[in-house]
Amino acid sequence: MSRNPVAEALTQHDTLILDGALATELEARGCNLADALWSAKVLVENPELIYQVHYDYFAAGANVAITASYQATPQGFAARGLDEAHALTLIAESVNLAKRARDDYRAASHSQAALLVAGSVGPYGAFLANGAEYRGDYALPEAEMKDFHRPRVKALLDAGVDLLACETLPSFAEAQALVSLLAEFPDSSAWFSFTLRDAQHISDGTPLSRVAELVNAAPQVVAIGINCVALESVTPALQTLQALCAKPLLVYPNSGEQYDASSKTWHSAPSGCTLHDKFPEWQQTGARLIGGCCRTTPQDIAAIAACCQPQ
Repeated sequence: MSRNPVAEALTQHDTLILDGALATELEARGCNLADALWSAKVLVENPELIYQVHYDYFAAGANVAITASYQATPQGFAARGLDEAHALTLIAESVNLAKRARDDYRAASHSQAALLVAGSVGPYGAFLANGAEYRGDYALPEAEMKDFHRPRVKALLDAGVDLLACETLPSFAEAQALVSLLAEFPDSSAWFSFTLRDAQHISDGTPLSRVAELVNAAPQVVAIGINCVALESVTPALQTLQALCAKPLLVYPNSGEQYDASSKTWHSAPSGCTLHDKFPEWQQTGARLIGGCCRTTPQDIAAIAACCQPQ
């Protein structure tokens, strides 16, 4: 039977604080991620910077680090001329960097908090690098979808993640394939986090009610939620999920900043629209794991962590 590290950690904490953005934080520290590999590029070029971002999130109060493997797949690295063995080594390195940051933070702080490493499993749409993870408009037979995900999943588990973060999922068929794949690794557990079309549907149009049925019936999926969505989309979707799911809910949306596509610039969040502003509302709507996605920072995570005290 698979271990449930989320349930274990929630015996210590009312709410588990997830980390915030990795890629946009790396960009803020000077990395150029205008690349199909996105943050996985930094695994090759500057892995110590990834370690430092993980450490800074733990120091800010995060209970969970999500590895830099969202776009790290053998297929993606192959396009750069890296063979599968090298690719799998880099995926394992994403885990080792997060684990080392956790261990170093724990040693420096003498923290007794539950600190987990979640292995990021981005969707097939992220490999396509054309925004498909927000549409889900791709179709791959289940066997091929499992073949795509299997090497990374195995590498993350072999490297010692506490659980998998199957995240930014836009496609119901892909979620089904991942549930089936998890059964090949019976000791593993995962959270499933989706992108949204609206408060009732994931990005490919599948109703959240159908998604909840899948997750409720999957013992290895230990939490369900949403990520990489606008702040204002969170509460209505959480309300939908709260009525459908008995499992812990998670949410890690983007910052409240507004993106101007014409100028390709970001503008400050409107008043009342930050993670900290929305945090109590999300707790009241059943979220037990809360963090940030794109353009959130260690400062954002520190602000919400300050709202929580261990039981």
